[in-house]
Amino acid sequence: MEKRKKLGEIFVETGVVTEKTVERMLAVSKRFNKRFGTVLEDLELVTGEELAAALAVQYGCRVASNFSGYSFAPDLLATIPVDVAMQNNIFPLKLDNKRLALAMADPTETRVVRNISANHGLSITPFIATRKEIYSAICRNYLQKEVCSSAAHTVLVVEDDKLIGTMFGDFLSRQGYRVVFASDGLEAYKAVLTEKPQVVLTDLMMPKLDGFGLFDALRSVPDFSSIPVILITGSMRPEDEVKAFERGFFDFIEKPVKEGTLITRVKRALQFHQRKYLIP
Repeated sequence: MEKRKKLGEIFVETGVVTEKTVERMLAVSKRFNKRFGTVLEDLELVTGEELAAALAVQYGCRVASNFSGYSFAPDLLATIPVDVAMQNNIFPLKLDNKRLALAMADPTETRVVRNISANHGLSITPFIATRKEIYSAICRNYLQKEVCSSAAHTVLVVEDDKLIGTMFGDFLSRQGYRVVFASDGLEAYKAVLTEKPQVVLTDLMMPKLDGFGLFDALRSVPDFSSIPVILITGSMRPEDEVKAFERGFFDFIEKPVKEGTLITRVKRALQFHQRKYLIP
């Protein structure tokens, strides 16, 4: 059996990055426990298209591109629930005679492929696609929304009290932030995918999915796991504070919320998000 080439070797051979860059980025990926290709793309050392092409060479697959602008049939989409598609960066492309063409950003996700195959009695033909293309296709077909391309720093405010949410939005808008609103955790979960916020502010007590449930849902999606989430509550007990930080919340704010406090915490969270790959 022929040994599979390493991703770094392919990038060096094609002249995309140097050997020294590969060496340094391997150390970064190990330090932050992130996949090598994801680190390169996040740091804009390679494009999503270059990463997809290299993965296709590495795993002997074809590349799928320019499919996010199309609409796909409901019975095809039903083969993969939206939460599974989001969590695994996959999208169903075509179903023909029990053979499913599946777009994947990470071809090592063999577990989910096996599960889909077993659950539906299908054979899977994998195609490599960029994360951006897959996310756009998920938003358009599952959520009936387009992915936002705004360059402004975006804050998602998750609050079921409309007056409080509007107040937070006014505070943030005055500082030049783009503000997106959600009234419950489920709506917020979808908004993270389509609106690409850099910071999430969420109330603790909400209908459908509370602040803890939203946090857990976001952490289950690899591309959302580094978004700082600030918990807002009117009744934070000492044990709740410990629970929030142990769970991984970036910060928490007690109600009533002062404008200066909110802006300071959001700025700090945004700085953290921008420095996620800095090595001390």
